Amino acid sequence: MAALTIMVDYSVDSQVAILTLDNPPVNALSQGVRQGIKEGVEQALADDDVHSIVLYCKGRTFIAGADITEFSQAPKGPDFHAVLKTMEDASKPIVAAIHGTALGGGLETALCCHYRVAVADAKFGLPEVNLGLLPGAGGTQRLPRLVGAEKATEMVTSGNPISAIEALQAGLIDRIVQGSLLADAVAFAREAALSNELPRVRDRDDKLQTARENPDFFTQVRQSIARKTRGFLAPEYNIRCIEAAVNQPFDEGLKTEAKLFRELMAGPQAAAQQYFFFAERQAGKVPDIPKETPEIPIARVGVIGAGTMGGGIAMNMVNVGIPVTLVETSQEALDRGLNVVRKNYENTARKGRISDADVEHRCGLINGSLDLNDLADCDLIIEAVFENMAVKKEIFSTLDGLAKDGAILASNTSALDLNEIAAATQRPEWVIGLHFFSPANVMKLLEVVRGEKTSVTVIKTCMSLAKRIRKVAVLVGVCHGFVGNRILFQRQYQADKLAHEGATPQQVDKVLFDFGFPMGAFQMSDLAGLDIGWSKAKSTGATVKDRLCELGRFGQKSGAGFYDYDEKRTPAPTPVTVELFEEFAAKAGITRREIADEEILDRLLLPMINEGAKILQERIALRASDIDVVYVYGYGWPVYRGGPMHYANTIGLDQVVEKLRRYQAQTGEAFWEPSLLLLDLAEKGQGFS
Repeated sequence: MAALTIMVDYSVDSQVAILTLDNPPVNALSQGVRQGIKEGVEQALADDDVHSIVLYCKGRTFIAGADITEFSQAPKGPDFHAVLKTMEDASKPIVAAIHGTALGGGLETALCCHYRVAVADAKFGLPEVNLGLLPGAGGTQRLPRLVGAEKATEMVTSGNPISAIEALQAGLIDRIVQGSLLADAVAFAREAALSNELPRVRDRDDKLQTARENPDFFTQVRQSIARKTRGFLAPEYNIRCIEAAVNQPFDEGLKTEAKLFRELMAGPQAAAQQYFFFAERQAGKVPDIPKETPEIPIARVGVIGAGTMGGGIAMNMVNVGIPVTLVETSQEALDRGLNVVRKNYENTARKGRISDADVEHRCGLINGSLDLNDLADCDLIIEAVFENMAVKKEIFSTLDGLAKDGAILASNTSALDLNEIAAATQRPEWVIGLHFFSPANVMKLLEVVRGEKTSVTVIKTCMSLAKRIRKVAVLVGVCHGFVGNRILFQRQYQADKLAHEGATPQQVDKVLFDFGFPMGAFQMSDLAGLDIGWSKAKSTGATVKDRLCELGRFGQKSGAGFYDYDEKRTPAPTPVTVELFEEFAAKAGITRREIADEEILDRLLLPMINEGAKILQERIALRASDIDVVYVYGYGWPVYRGGPMHYANTIGLDQVVEKLRRYQAQTGEAFWEPSLLLLDLAEKGQGFS
């Protein structure tokens, strides 16, 4: 075996050249890999004793994509397209031996081989759309020629990988091997050499005919994904590339793909999505926790409260096989919670995502109880009752006396002072906040709240548990509302002021929807429930929200809130809300006026940015990018805008400060005072980093 580069070795086995790639952890297409493949193919072609070539990868995967770290660097040869052309035009058959994942540039590499064989658990995909891009090395032109336009469009617009069985059925691969991948690939290569055939994907045409014969094909594709891809450019550009594959000669299609790739690459959405790709991975890294910090094995979890949050939290645990003891105060509440969990699983089974056996297994892992003492053997106990400090402190005081030594005591509080809760125990170092987002079994975000005495062992354990239950964890400090809700309070405050000053709730919400949020501020309040924290006995009708609750308008669940809702929970504007805002404005002496959408957007987003800067200044968040992860995964900030702090960078912090100063001058409110960190960065010409 000879080394072509530090990442690629060359060897020959009975007239079969084997190019072995080894670029941990995912064999990304770094410069050394590209160079090694090109030189290896050229060497094999020049050797008269070599009849065929196998491309094989060491480690846990085939080539899993491009080296994304090279995106921001000056290009280094050889050019990827030149490597692929060398492979595709080779006069000896090349076989891709695939295990793990063949993703992005990895799949494009395999598509330029003459044959593809894979192990049964391999996966194949073109996920570039998730980085705001499209496959830029012929993937959109070759894939539909193998699997058809329908399957190809589905793959490039969703970015979701397919299994080896799907790939075989679609024609993407030629064989699933059962034994040794390398040995079987070499045997296949010998067979290929005997056939004297060099099938090139680019020369295929038959699977494009279905789309060519249906003039409405691409219109139907666009309609089918319109809701899911609203606001994103990359899915549409990917569709245009598949259109080019169907309607243009191969080389012309490549030119179309290249042109559209360059447009996306130069645009703000790709920059935002690539930024977020790294931000998400960075969020799991906590600088002051040593690698050698031990973790607590979590074998059993207790959850207090079987409501929407508690039931959802329990589902997260049993989804990965962790048994749960779910405690409620009454049999009626417990039965209701367990029934909701079962119904959720049964709905998932009806959609074919899990089996009926999975439903029974997962429900069987939840043990309902009315006795807190049944939590004594749990490694982690999560309190998920309503937001009342006295109640939470009482629960934690009780847990302190019954939980075993070394058990983690966690609160799902969304805003309350975790340090005060921890002080109700004799073991504050074992207390942590685990703020799940509703519905907890769906939302990816988990705010891990670090108390002033929380131990690093507890933090590390909870960050690792988040990965285990498939959540994205962000470590935050203690303040009212932590990161997500503290920032949201500022937006909600301005939304309410705008509605008093003359904007309608639907106008405010439409501005946010058009920006890319799944829903606006008032619709979000209706979804959460206007009666959260409201008491009929104590209500004085002091706010529009109070008056709506007094009218029985609690939001979606009651069919009316800021909006009216039909049986499908579709919102419709109502004069009731506008009249209430007009009434309250008159009492406050506010002269209502027409408000432009641009002002609405500024007044909703600028306070979020400013509050984020204050959070960084106070070290409540470790990084600006952590705030962005919270907002994308917890509050629906459009990922193609990167998050509030990245968005501020794109505007320019000097412009953010200028606008804040302008609103401060207009209103005289200290609310608009720019944070010291924001002022400092803007003065230096810097951004949030």
